[in-house]
Amino acid sequence: MSKSITQDMAYRQSLMKYAEKYGVSRASRKYNKSRSYIYFWKARWNGSVESLACQSRRPHSHPNQHTEEELKLIYDMRRRNPALGMMELWHRLCQRGYSRRPESLFRVMRKLGMFPVSKKKEPYKPKPYEQMTYPGQRVQVDVKVVPRKCITDPQLRLFQYTAMDEFTRLRFLAAYPEQSTYSSADFLKRLVKWYARRGIQVECVQTDNGFEFTNRFSNSKRDLPTLFESTAAQLGIRHKLIRPYTPRHNGKVERSHREDQKRFYSCHSFFSLDDFAKQLAVHNRRSNNLPMRPLNWLSPCQFSVQHV
Repeated sequence: MSKSITQDMAYRQSLMKYAEKYGVSRASRKYNKSRSYIYFWKARWNGSVESLACQSRRPHSHPNQHTEEELKLIYDMRRRNPALGMMELWHRLCQRGYSRRPESLFRVMRKLGMFPVSKKKEPYKPKPYEQMTYPGQRVQVDVKVVPRKCITDPQLRLFQYTAMDEFTRLRFLAAYPEQSTYSSADFLKRLVKWYARRGIQVECVQTDNGFEFTNRFSNSKRDLPTLFESTAAQLGIRHKLIRPYTPRHNGKVERSHREDQKRFYSCHSFFSLDDFAKQLAVHNRRSNNLPMRPLNWLSPCQFSVQHV
């Protein structure tokens, strides 16, 4: 029995003690309870508060419950056919005189514990994050779709390609009219040159499993490298894919996209690809000069100068 004492149990205990001391009639007037109510709980009370808990009103038997012959039939059939499915088991029982519905069979089998106990699923334990130790060791790359409300031309589609060095948080942004492996390959060439001008040699790029980066989940081109992967191999850059459906593994660049939405896309409009590229370049310089807490309140530009 549970050790917790409910408010009703404490109330009944007070009522029982008062009735024991002053009588049932006086307790009925004081607590505004009927004499039959007091006699009912007085018959149950043995001095402990646990005896004043409400008990289950579930009946011990039912006129339509399974008979002993039916239970024996189910036990025998299940013992002889332990791997049989529920519908086939019910069908075979019906052939031997069982007249219940499949729902009743399932309910009684579950009550009797005839289903195997499901194994407890091991909780997922993520691996500890691997901290980068020098600039260029790994660069996260992702694509952000520009919100349509920011584009004046309803036929125009714009995409922001983002690269972020995990160690320095230095970002490189570029504007493209399409999200494809061709745009991704061109962006890879540009980001390598952009980081090289700042003294950073890119060794690894980390992306999600989108078709603009890899054919990992393609049905027909799974074994064919994309243009992005071929370009990375030509440049001597290792391409690392994150776990599927786990965007937090690319968390730094994903978090930067949220800041872009708040600081840039919520208050800007774009009339063309060139206009978007110019405004994005200004935003890129601004974001790289904002202080960040992980960098001890230095901006990515200041932090990269100290470590290159």
